[in-house]
Amino acid sequence: MDDNPAYILIVEDDRQIATLLETSLGRAGFRTKAVHDGRAMDRVFDTENPDLMLLDVMLPGEDGLSIARRMFARRRCPIIMLTAMNDETDRVVGLELGADDYIAKPFSSRELIARIRAVLRRADHGSTSAPPEEMRSYRFAGWQLTTVSRQLTSPNGEKVELTSAEFYLLTVFCERSREILSRPQLLRLTHNRGVASDDRSIDTLVSRIRRKIEPDPAQPQLLRTVRLGGYQFTPTVEVVPNADGQDHLSA
Repeated sequence: MDDNPAYILIVEDDRQIATLLETSLGRAGFRTKAVHDGRAMDRVFDTENPDLMLLDVMLPGEDGLSIARRMFARRRCPIIMLTAMNDETDRVVGLELGADDYIAKPFSSRELIARIRAVLRRADHGSTSAPPEEMRSYRFAGWQLTTVSRQLTSPNGEKVELTSAEFYLLTVFCERSREILSRPQLLRLTHNRGVASDDRSIDTLVSRIRRKIEPDPAQPQLLRTVRLGGYQFTPTVEVVPNADGQDHLSA
């Protein structure tokens, strides 16, 4: 058993499902607590710091999407949304709000545990390899991408609008500059946030980003296609000074 197991908070109003989740996650080595509405969840966060939250969309009182919105603003912990099978709108909205993943009911405990571990790995990697999002911006080829405002600024100072999907994908390219990334890798690295789960959606987003950052999108230099490989973001990327005045440069 892990001496320091990850603490998973389950916010699920169906008590039978909550109990099943606690049992399955406990057997997988996680520490868990189940609550049944937003008020009880807030009381947990008053005194504890869960490592991840499983959040049902359909809750009594404040619904899961509203909770996700305010939790994302406070950046408390990663969130996996639990949605009904056919609620595509809820899944899209949840990802747009900043949820790290979603899983549609009914689901297997094996799939859920795999998704939890993947999100926890990403959260742990992010905590050691990069400064907090609200204090991080990327500079490349005269451009600047500011993560807290999701704002892209051109070399001549113009603000360029990005959709959420474009923002998440461009952020991944900045974080993995000069790496050759396959389409499946890009889907995983964006956590499917605002991105449809197929290769074609990545190609479409790359084309849209190229139209915004490339001098000649027909002959891309910053975001290259690698035959049989995927894509490569070619410029040197640096993380610009934080709000605390310290410089944090990427490798």
